[in-house]
Amino acid sequence: MTATRYLYLARHAEATPDETGLTDAGRRQAELLGRRLRDGGRQVHAVRHGPLARAAETARIVGAILGVEPQVTEAAGDYVPYRDDLPAAYQRFVGQFGDDGRGPRLAAEAIERFTGPVPGDDDHHELVVTHAFTIGWLLRHALGAPEWRWLTVNQGNAALTVIRYAPGRAPSVLVHNDTRHLPDELRWTGFPDALQV
Repeated sequence: MTATRYLYLARHAEATPDETGLTDAGRRQAELLGRRLRDGGRQVHAVRHGPLARAAETARIVGAILGVEPQVTEAAGDYVPYRDDLPAAYQRFVGQFGDDGRGPRLAAEAIERFTGPVPGDDDHHELVVTHAFTIGWLLRHALGAPEWRWLTVNQGNAALTVIRYAPGRAPSVLVHNDTRHLPDELRWTGFPDALQV
């Protein structure tokens, strides 16, 4: 027997310039994200996060509000999930990020760990605090888009994307890049000016 998984994806909150933690605004973003999830009418069963400080601190703040102990996983880390067969317009952008060879393995692990229905009879609500590239990868997977399309998905700091994986059904994107829990001054962090609307 399998049950529905609700995968909540959140990009880490705003990081300090040296990326060793969160800014004051980032801590406030994380707190507001936690409150939204706590008050949303669903019990979040698990909080997972990547190993970098900005994701870990975001997850600690959110987890404390939810009463859930965060768990670290490399699959929620910051990596380039796919580099092959990129359109020419994206090759230079992707080329600026180092390639330690782990990206494809971690991307496959993220799909294995975080997608699809779950064993059991009860719905499962799981938060993954991660990075823009990983969210793009998981979202493009849910939509069945070509592998390079992870590059065209953007996610603001502490924004929420929710994907539903019901048994016997295609994945359903319920919300994407939702920042309604953030006041105007805390939205759009993590976006270049050209992508702000």
